[in-house]
Amino acid sequence: MYILVIEDNPDLVANLYDCLEPRGYVVDAAYDARSGLRFAHDNDYDAIVLDLMLPDMDGGEVCSRLRDAGLDTPVLMLTARDTLDDKLEGFARGTDDYLVKPFAMQELDVRLQALVKRARGEHSHESLRVGDLVYDPRTLRVERGGTVISLPPIPLKILALLMRQSPRVVPRREIERRIWGNIRPESDVLRAHISVLRAAIDRPFNNALLRTVHGIGYQIVAVDEIQD
Repeated sequence: MYILVIEDNPDLVANLYDCLEPRGYVVDAAYDARSGLRFAHDNDYDAIVLDLMLPDMDGGEVCSRLRDAGLDTPVLMLTARDTLDDKLEGFARGTDDYLVKPFAMQELDVRLQALVKRARGEHSHESLRVGDLVYDPRTLRVERGGTVISLPPIPLKILALLMRQSPRVVPRREIERRIWGNIRPESDVLRAHISVLRAAIDRPFNNALLRTVHGIGYQIVAVDEIQD
């Protein structure tokens, strides 16, 4: 899991590194709000750990700017303020969860895992549908226009990711990280799996749902949702 920590306390940041990296997290740290905003815009994080009290900007304002920029990365706010009004204000500005200082690192880990699963849709077993393409996560059954489609495991995982994010364009490196973790595949491996996926869900049919956005990534989108 790839996370960004925006926190001005170097001791706390060091503790977060010591706790999270052995658990498989990849951590970037920013010690002020402006650096954190730059990191968040330049990278694709699974979650952001954001301190409410930063030297150059309130954490709530940071969260508002992230949401105004269209970033929906889950945000876990760290704060010493534990009143209901403080929490309501934070949620109104786009915070997804709160953790009151001091906190146990194990609780931080559990809350991050829950936020990321929720964002990815992993908590839901409802069928996914884009146009006439349907995927049932419970049975791993894929159909398009009533025709059953068979897919190998990796293209199936890519399909599920793109359908959950539809109509969003998912960057190549985000797909690679979600499928292969921190071990990045060879440069043409993702392209090969995309070709297998496209051959299965698009080529036998009249309209293509899987689109390549050159220089960025891929999306699955219904024909009537495409905006040129």
